[in-house]
Amino acid sequence: MSEQADAAETLVDLRDLTKEFGDYRAVDNLSLQVARGEVLALLGPNGAGKTTTIRMLMGILSPTAGNASVLGMDCFADRAKVMAHVGYLPDEPMFYDHLRGGEIVRFCGTMRGMPDHEVVKRTSELAERLQFADALDEYAVNYSMGMKKKLALACAMLHQPDVLVLDEPTNGLDPVVTRTLLAIVRELAADGTAVFYSTHLLDQAERLCDRVAILHQGQLAALGTPDALRQDMAAGGSLEDVFFQVAQGDASQESEDASSEAGAE
Repeated sequence: MSEQADAAETLVDLRDLTKEFGDYRAVDNLSLQVARGEVLALLGPNGAGKTTTIRMLMGILSPTAGNASVLGMDCFADRAKVMAHVGYLPDEPMFYDHLRGGEIVRFCGTMRGMPDHEVVKRTSELAERLQFADALDEYAVNYSMGMKKKLALACAMLHQPDVLVLDEPTNGLDPVVTRTLLAIVRELAADGTAVFYSTHLLDQAERLCDRVAILHQGQLAALGTPDALRQDMAAGGSLEDVFFQVAQGDASQESEDASSEAGAE
């Protein structure tokens, strides 16, 4: 755990987390913590293990080995209790087509035990800020991808969770709403929410996040603040330079292995 994570209460704790699908190891002995009020970016190329990690954190998948916990509760064994403290945005949210947007948000609030007046207040606030208030009475089947993303964000943030897990949250959002969402994430973190932020947008992670974790082939390849990673791995370059150094380092090794095999033949 970093000094920053040590200095505050740890809300998300992944310990030696491993997930295998047959002979394929999607996540390999991953240990990672997120502190109260911290925004942690989870980065990695396709197939790096990001989505599998998130699904174990959300209790959707059980780990092959290791443990994922939120506020000290096991994410798989205590999933119902964990979900009361977590807001989750999947990359591709899905809803019952023939419920209206407002009905879906109210259902989420009711399921979390929120009083009706609080649900109405928070729904109105979030819908206004995310610019879909005029679509609350529309059926979800008529929502565009961007509108579904806004609706899912409102559902995830409605109960002001202790932990917010966002998987590619700005996909489908226009620049104006993206800017608003990033401001909301900063506000939630300032109020003590731990944010687990998975994205392919490196510049966004660099601007928003306190620390960055880069996965590669299921393993934690780099972890630190953007400044520290740039200094240690990219000679003062950008987070993008750090990311490609991790990815290209593996590609270079594969090329060397292939050359060695060709020479042996």
